[in-house]
Amino acid sequence: MWTRLKPAIAISSSKLLLRCLSGYPSFLKPRLKEFLCQKDTNILGSSFLRSMETKTEQVSQRTSTEVPTDTNGTGQSDQTAVSPSDYTIVKEGKAEILFPNKNKVFYNPVQEFNRDLTVAVISLFAEEQLKKKGVSVGGIGLEQSDKERLATDDLPTGSQDNTDMVQAGEKCQDGITILEALSATGLRAVRFAKEVPGIKEIVANDLSREAVSSIQKNITHNGVDDMVVANHADASAYMYEHRGKQIKFDVIDLDPYGSPSAFLDSAVQSVKDGGLLCITCTDAAVMCGNGSETCWTKYGSMSLRAKYCHEMALRIVLSCLDRHANRYHRYIVPQLSLFADFYCRVFVRVYISQAQAKRSASKQAMVYHCSGCETFNVQRIGRIVEKNRSVKFHPGNGPPVGPKCEHCSATHQIGGPVWAEPLHDAGLVQRLLSSVENSSDRFNTAQRMVGMLSVVSEELPDCPMFYCLDKLASVVRVNCPPLLAVRSAILHAGYQVSLSHTCKTAVKTDAPAHVIWDIMRGWAKQNPANSSRLSSDAVASTILGKEPGIEANFTIRADANPASRQKGLKRFQENPPNWGPKARAGRGEEAQEDRRRRLQGKRQQELLDLKQFPCKRFKQGHCVYGDDCRYSHELVEQENSTSCTVEQDKESV
Repeated sequence: MWTRLKPAIAISSSKLLLRCLSGYPSFLKPRLKEFLCQKDTNILGSSFLRSMETKTEQVSQRTSTEVPTDTNGTGQSDQTAVSPSDYTIVKEGKAEILFPNKNKVFYNPVQEFNRDLTVAVISLFAEEQLKKKGVSVGGIGLEQSDKERLATDDLPTGSQDNTDMVQAGEKCQDGITILEALSATGLRAVRFAKEVPGIKEIVANDLSREAVSSIQKNITHNGVDDMVVANHADASAYMYEHRGKQIKFDVIDLDPYGSPSAFLDSAVQSVKDGGLLCITCTDAAVMCGNGSETCWTKYGSMSLRAKYCHEMALRIVLSCLDRHANRYHRYIVPQLSLFADFYCRVFVRVYISQAQAKRSASKQAMVYHCSGCETFNVQRIGRIVEKNRSVKFHPGNGPPVGPKCEHCSATHQIGGPVWAEPLHDAGLVQRLLSSVENSSDRFNTAQRMVGMLSVVSEELPDCPMFYCLDKLASVVRVNCPPLLAVRSAILHAGYQVSLSHTCKTAVKTDAPAHVIWDIMRGWAKQNPANSSRLSSDAVASTILGKEPGIEANFTIRADANPASRQKGLKRFQENPPNWGPKARAGRGEEAQEDRRRRLQGKRQQELLDLKQFPCKRFKQGHCVYGDDCRYSHELVEQENSTSCTVEQDKESV
């Protein structure tokens, strides 16, 4: 092949040939470059060169990521032409978005909390990255002592006094690069550009041409053309192009419609070492036990229908992420993991280390869930034995339960694998909480952010899952005890206890299950259950039939009431209006309102079409509807007259 190709290369200019090389296989490029350097003069003509240009243009059209533009007939771009009747202006944060009235681009106002939280987290991440380069940031709400520490820590000697200051909305050449892989309207990208300091470049990508056109309009409308670039490409393919040595993204934000599982493999490869992944999952029902087989196909885990299902959903996502990262000698460190409204939102750092990736098996666990009393046991899949400088990895020991539950004699269900390590980074949560409290005017959802972050900061980090107080009372058929009484009893028994941001009545504790049931037996003695209810419930009678191993002390302790509860913070917000997932963006040109008007009364119109069919009852002589009949009497009369005419013709013949 090469002997035939060599004499056909026409080198009219070095730049033209180098441009043409992009359309040919990589194994030919070194040899073509070699002949270019040798300035081979064996030229056949310009026909082959033109064919190379044609191939390059075809490949370029196939892989182009340029923004699709509309023209107005003059060959000039018409992207900035905006008709007020076609758009609704949506203001969120410092961004002002032109949202199409026709449902061609996805936007959900309920997730403003999600976007506010993302802006806050990325701001702290950018600050951490820039302080290593001697650049400090302003306007994100950190106290002066924190600013001074962040501006001077880990800097070379003598450089602490020469730090630069950058503000949000200013392009920073030493700043971070962000990819919003599924951008839709471009709202997040515009908000990042205007509210996060230390940004070098933001790529707002989407597969829909209508969405990319909307993104470009919003970029121009908000005046952030110097920082935000609209990009039209498949998200996974685009991230795969920027893996390996081509990695350039410090932050990748994934907020898909539904599950992000299709994008996780490319995302963990295309983020820099120590980079930040921000991932949203709106298919919470799948991860909360309503379709365990679907959860297995998407995330590689079996979900369970239990009171702690929302926390388990977070741990399923983290487990899936870590297993994707381990394939490429990477591992994750969760920064913040929240279940809010109807979705999961996780922020993780991704690091490269083959040695640390081997430890991931000990961070994964299976969950044994009792189908009767809902007691759970967590069994780690791997274990690590460290002695001096020796580190050995072994399979986990188990199972931690017998064939039947030791408390109620019911069978167990097995879920997982799930993430068994902490869901949050305590240091980041405290810094984030301080930042939001000191600059509450930055976010419309600041009160909710402070409340939820306060609960997160109080959660026990090393206690996967939790018990639900109302469920415990329901199992043993007694009235639900006060939350402070149960928390105090656990503290009196010598164990730790906390709330969970995923459930109002959560009891997250390191106390073993038999202590929890001993406390409930003690409460049942003080508040006896109805005997008739116990006789028909085998689980309740089995649990209460055992003598408690400890004597429960329900005297209220001062430390049983968490600070977030004492301050009356907005910890568990009620569902706002129009709550829930929004419909997927339409693929046609018709607006939702127009479609509703067009289809209004469609059922009645279909009923009118029944007049084309004869009425069987009228044909038999007993239709009682008369003129109101939905079927045709006239057709029956025509059929009768036709049949009479035929009979008369037969008789005449």
